[in-house]
Amino acid sequence: MLTGKRVLLIIGGGIAAFKSLDLIRRLRDQGAEVVPVLTRAAEEFVTPLSVSALAAQKVYRDLFDLTDEAEMGHIELSRAADLVVVAPATADLMAKMASGLANDLASTLLMATDKRVLIAPSMNVRMWEHPATQRNLTVLHGDGILVAGPDKGAMACGEFGPGRMAEVPEIIDAIDAALRDGPLKGRHVIVTSGPTHEPIDPVRYIANRSSGAQGTAMAEALRDLGATVTFVTGPADVAPPPGVDVVRIETAREMLAAVQAAHPADAAVFAAAVADWRVENASGSKMKKDGSGKAPALEFAENPDILATVSQMDEGRPGLVVGFAAETDDVVENATAKRLRKQCDWIVANDVSVETGIMGGDENAIVLIDAEGADVWPRMAKRDVARLLAQRIADAVGAR
Repeated sequence: MLTGKRVLLIIGGGIAAFKSLDLIRRLRDQGAEVVPVLTRAAEEFVTPLSVSALAAQKVYRDLFDLTDEAEMGHIELSRAADLVVVAPATADLMAKMASGLANDLASTLLMATDKRVLIAPSMNVRMWEHPATQRNLTVLHGDGILVAGPDKGAMACGEFGPGRMAEVPEIIDAIDAALRDGPLKGRHVIVTSGPTHEPIDPVRYIANRSSGAQGTAMAEALRDLGATVTFVTGPADVAPPPGVDVVRIETAREMLAAVQAAHPADAAVFAAAVADWRVENASGSKMKKDGSGKAPALEFAENPDILATVSQMDEGRPGLVVGFAAETDDVVENATAKRLRKQCDWIVANDVSVETGIMGGDENAIVLIDAEGADVWPRMAKRDVARLLAQRIADAVGAR
């Protein structure tokens, strides 16, 4: 429940603005107060009257309204809320935020606020995938902006792909997570998850059986303890949880770059199953059989070691670095050696032999290894593993 919380809702000018009306209603149903701000473009999609009626509040629209400045100036308006939400966040609004522009009420509020900001992007798939938007998203992640969505699906323009604004229940969950108090409130945690895909040619790649379930559960559990979570995920089967900053990658090198861009952090949890090798001579076109009966010769190069790179940082190393070790034999011995070799603080080891059903399954059986030794945990749901491990992380980070 959001009883007593005050949300400053900035509604951008996109077709998804109609969802903002339902968002207002549901936020108020949960006890939140919603103070709405409409951009000029948003008024082409929803009316100030409908927004005001649902919010039971005055709608703020103009930066230079002298009456509003006398009653509640834009500085006070930006700081009187517990959370600032931008839904929909158009490509234009994201660009303004990333560039630090402040030429209307919405952008000025976003520059002036001292509260956390959550955006729900919404735009055409080509606009979302445009390099400029992706650059802006990277900047916003670095500025600590929380992101919900976007989803993939059919769009009003008739195209299909990522860019649909997240559904209202998902945005509500993200708002609830952003406002939740907990032992990790004010702490930033990086979580990696899923497999990486290392291309052989445009249609083939090297991967593994990781579903991303454990990493997703970790991000969710850390979020629920109040952390700001940057979730760097490969092409996983399990969808990222709401209320975390999602950075999608394909390859190990992209994952390392995303992790480095997300620093500084108080803790880092490396749950991803990163490919050890990549194809050095990957083809730019599809490889075809030539009738010789011989497979093409693939040359392999070692991928960067993300866990070791972060664990051995001279400056800016997270206070707690947690690695994962998926083993098929001599689990404790191999994982203990890995912790020493990588120089991380903890290793979460498990047996992923096919007969265990752990890789890609719903359960896990881990051994938590630190400088004091090995702690064997019973088999349980991955979500329960995540909750217990997140609490251990909170205890450790709070003690540092």
